[in-house]
Amino acid sequence: MPHPLIAPIIDMTEVSGSETNPLLTYSSEDQLYTWVLERTGNRGLATGVDWIVGKPAALAGLILIALAVRWVLHRIIDRVVKRAEVGMLPDRLSRAITGGRMGAALNLTEDPGYTRRVQRAATMGSLLKSIISGVVFAVVALMAISELGYDIAPLIASAGIIGVALGFGSQALVKDFLSGIFMIFEDQYGVGDVVDLGEASGTVEAVSLRVTRLRDVNGTVWYVRNGEILRVGNMSQNWARTVLDVTVGYTEDLVRVRRALEEVAHDLWEDEDFKGLIIEEPEVWGVESLGVDGIVVRVTLKTAPMEQWGIAREMRERVKARFEHEGINLAVAQRVMWQESAPSAASAEPTENA
Repeated sequence: MPHPLIAPIIDMTEVSGSETNPLLTYSSEDQLYTWVLERTGNRGLATGVDWIVGKPAALAGLILIALAVRWVLHRIIDRVVKRAEVGMLPDRLSRAITGGRMGAALNLTEDPGYTRRVQRAATMGSLLKSIISGVVFAVVALMAISELGYDIAPLIASAGIIGVALGFGSQALVKDFLSGIFMIFEDQYGVGDVVDLGEASGTVEAVSLRVTRLRDVNGTVWYVRNGEILRVGNMSQNWARTVLDVTVGYTEDLVRVRRALEEVAHDLWEDEDFKGLIIEEPEVWGVESLGVDGIVVRVTLKTAPMEQWGIAREMRERVKARFEHEGINLAVAQRVMWQESAPSAASAEPTENA
């Protein structure tokens, strides 16, 4: 029983009646060529049919496989993008703050198609789809060249050499791009956010895959490579908090101080000008520390993003006015003056030599 791979060759030998039949040089992969040559005995016709029918059919099969692989990978990316659109908040917390005053302050009741998070996820998905399409079609192009009978080993070797050269020569660039991709995908910060990147802090003005541009409070523009960012402190994502420490003297009644702070904070919470800016009832946490200059009492207010500094300034003004009205004295740094005593007349007189 002949092996199935050499059976066509044996059959062609029997048909031709010659041991040196050129069909022996073809394997079972050239089935169309072998079948036409067996039926007609014309090698030119067999070659022509193979090129007209066989090669296009093989190329069409490669293209169909590439399209199928590309479609599957794109569907996977779409699912990942859908998950990224949800954001970093847990589902329970997201449902809790979507409605009511906090949801209005955080602008969570809008159509999610217009939120920054959805736009960033869509941008990231488009980038990944472009990369996958390029890789898939590059592989199919190499397979098509091989199918046409050309040697692709030099192409693969050249691609390997170029890849190694780029890998050694542009490690920092690749690191920046990868960091930028993950930063955009995870929505760590965006244009308009106030962030602390370690070496620089300020308002983000532009974000790209390679660098982030931000401007600090003094107006200086900083360009930070994404690969050099080791940590990100975002002070304007989801919500913020004003932490106000008020220092009063040790002689003040803390119950009276606490009541005054609670009333001032509640009045600010009820003020129509600050509706939507303060998203939860303010809290007076109480005595934070006992310092040299006085007793520190802490007040906290949960605010909308980017509003914590304005709320803190308004709160300080109202606290000062209320304390002046109530007769509560804010602590003042104590200074102790040491004065050396003047030398006595006896000690000041020079000693006479005997």
